[in-house]
Formats: sequence, structure tokens, C-alpha cells
Amino acid sequence: MNDAYLAKAMEKVPDKRALILLASKRAKQLAKGERPLIKHSELDFLDVALLEIGEGLLSYELPNTKQSDGLLD
Repeated sequence: MNDAYLAKAMEKVPDKRALILLASKRAKQLAKGERPLIKHSELDFLDVALLEIGEGLLSYELPNTKQSDGLLD
């Protein structure tokens, strides 16, 4: 993993957990044959995913963690 790619991706996704999930999910997609959104030469799937995130080509949405189930209201 390239530290420069990671730093650039962290600028776009500052939440470390969200970045890990997004990058790993995208790397798995690439490993299964999805086409990359960037041109690259011989980078591994994780580096491609981090570059895509750093370029703002992937978006994400954090789930709402304050959902009420009605039991404590």
C-alpha cells in the first residue's frame, strides 16, 4: 500500500473505519473483474481503490447510527 495514496484518500474520507470499508470493498470488486475508474500501470487492487477514492471517483454514505427501535422512548 502506497502511503501517498492513503493520505490522499484520507483527505476525502477522514473517518478511518469508513475508509477501510470503502477501500476493501472496492479492492474486492476490482479483484472480481470490475473495471477500474482510473488508468494505472501494474498497481495492486488496494492502491487502485485508494487512488479512486483520493480522486473523488467513489462516494460513500455512513449509516445513521442513532436509530430508535421504540423500546426506550
